Amino acid sequence: MTHVVTSVKVEIAAPAAFVWDVLVDYPNYPQWNPYTVSVATTLEIGSPIDLTLPAVDGSDSTFLNREYVRIVDRPHHLQYDTAEEMPGIFAIRDQWIAELGPDRCAYHTTDTISGKYADRVMEMTGDWIKAGFDSVAHALKVRAEQLIRA
Repeated sequence: MTHVVTSVKVEIAAPAAFVWDVLVDYPNYPQWNPYTVSVATTLEIGSPIDLTLPAVDGSDSTFLNREYVRIVDRPHHLQYDTAEEMPGIFAIRDQWIAELGPDRCAYHTTDTISGKYADRVMEMTGDWIKAGFDSVAHALKVRAEQLIRA
């Protein structure tokens, strides 16, 4: 079974290239990103992207999720996937920025989850993933709009 989790789509009052730069400014994630505490990557195709995420149970702990960069199409599309990191699960995350004009864009993200344990993953964490993705979309909008005004 394949499942797709899709965030809300937010419109951002900033150019797509500006929003892209905010999205990949990983050292500043702790300042604004509620779902991805930190990121370590070179963004080179095939390289790891280590995502530190908050615990699913809502506790103060975090966990590391290693994925691999597949597409870097600035300023429109960033994709990474789990490769063979989690036997029985394969997840592909796509982050999309669509130009709506010279000073406006839209952002959303999807996670396509498949594999032997996909149903169980969705049962246990689907709502958490959706809430996390939505929080990132809203926070990216706020962050980009604050920075473009500054």
